[in-house]
Amino acid sequence: MSATTTEPPASLAAGAPAPTTEEAALRIRRAVVDMAAGRQGAHVGGSLSCADVLAVLYFGVLDLPGDSFVLSKGHAAPALYAALAARGLLDEAELAGYASPGSRLFGHPSRGLPGVEFSTGSLGHGLALGCGLALAGQLREESARERVFVLMGDGELQEGSVWESLMFAGHRRLSRLTAVIDRNGLQQTAGTEGSLSLEPLGDRLRSFGWEVRETDGHDHGPLRAALAAPSESGRPVAVIARTVKGRGVPFLEGRVSSHYATLNPALHRRALAALRAAGQVAR
Repeated sequence: MSATTTEPPASLAAGAPAPTTEEAALRIRRAVVDMAAGRQGAHVGGSLSCADVLAVLYFGVLDLPGDSFVLSKGHAAPALYAALAARGLLDEAELAGYASPGSRLFGHPSRGLPGVEFSTGSLGHGLALGCGLALAGQLREESARERVFVLMGDGELQEGSVWESLMFAGHRRLSRLTAVIDRNGLQQTAGTEGSLSLEPLGDRLRSFGWEVRETDGHDHGPLRAALAAPSESGRPVAVIARTVKGRGVPFLEGRVSSHYATLNPALHRRALAALRAAGQVAR
């Protein structure tokens, strides 16, 4: 769905009302929590932190099937699967089998799944893939409106291949490319700034030739404005989305331990209760 249309996404079932981005984000979070309660657990913290970004993209910005999306932080696959199901690209019942034997919903997304163009999860590769898509679009004048969005983790920025891609995109002025950085400040075992400082991140990205937009990654209005607007400078766009790891579940928020977790029945109930309360407040 493009940023200017009020029509429901084409892939939704005929006659089904399109959820608002807030409703979609809540559905994504509930599904993530359910997946984290399975035997295999899930990368729950980073999936919850990017739920709003995915909801706004899939229900407010992406013009499918023309636009492309790459989940570079592939460990947030539960959030992507939930977004694809909410959009109608996956059967929602399939989410219950996440990471189970015989399921195609792996811990990282695999190419061939509806809505997934590349297998990702080996961090540092997604932006390079996005550069390739954007360069191909730049070379095809007839596809001038197609855009490429890449969602990255902030800990992922420690990979050297990311900065090679940033240089390449800036040099080639890939204005169709938007890199969204889920800036939750935490990685697998520590905070990003204590591991390898990224700040001043905006200035660093600008120095590589990018147009930079910084926004609250949980406030849908400003987030949609940052994601939807085309490049004003003719350069690639970097959206730094300031987020909270584990967002929406208080006992997971801002905790390194939320990176990967298996929720026992009691914690599962607590998490769902928190999300129900958040949904009631939103209404």
